Amino acid sequence: MSKRIIRSAAKYHHGDLKSAVLLAAEKILERDGLQAVTLRAVARTVGVSHTAPKNHFGDLMGLLSELAAVGYLRFAAALAEAVNSTSGDARDRLRTMGSAYVAFARAHPKLFLLMFHSERLDMKRPSLLAAIDESRQSLRTAVISTAEARPMKPVEVAARATASWSLVHGLAMLLLDGRLKNTMASLPGVDVGTFLEAVLDVARVGD
Repeated sequence: MSKRIIRSAAKYHHGDLKSAVLLAAEKILERDGLQAVTLRAVARTVGVSHTAPKNHFGDLMGLLSELAAVGYLRFAAALAEAVNSTSGDARDRLRTMGSAYVAFARAHPKLFLLMFHSERLDMKRPSLLAAIDESRQSLRTAVISTAEARPMKPVEVAARATASWSLVHGLAMLLLDGRLKNTMASLPGVDVGTFLEAVLDVARVGD
């Protein structure tokens, strides 16, 4: 049997080639890093010809953009679930969302970095823009809920959302970059979750 037939059979076996390619790309990304993700490497992992992924993604930027969109949708779902699972007040919901934000970054480090690696993404791609907006809406919802205690002007809501985002995103990036290793090592018995709570307390997030 020729290689062409084998590849064709593999293609039909997968059924949903687009999903298979995205799954393979994510596995390569998390295992070997962004530089290892190529159309040829992904196609080889899936078991199809190196030109097959182009039918769905066009080029590597298209593939990375769709993968980032998957990440943002998963991210938005994690944030929304965290907020909805909290029975506490608005402050508790915002803090729980912050913990979920950092937890997602630590669970999917390379995917998280890709999501904010805009120079490698097509920022005009509709699916990516929609996914980004959904994740931002989850953050806005958590912040707006703090307005239950007192009315806030739109500029204050935007400022609080930005401040909260900056804080948790900055902490997530410091953790992923290994910049907090010495800090955490100097705090025996304190895990990342506890440290995050302390940081949020000092920053008075949700107040």
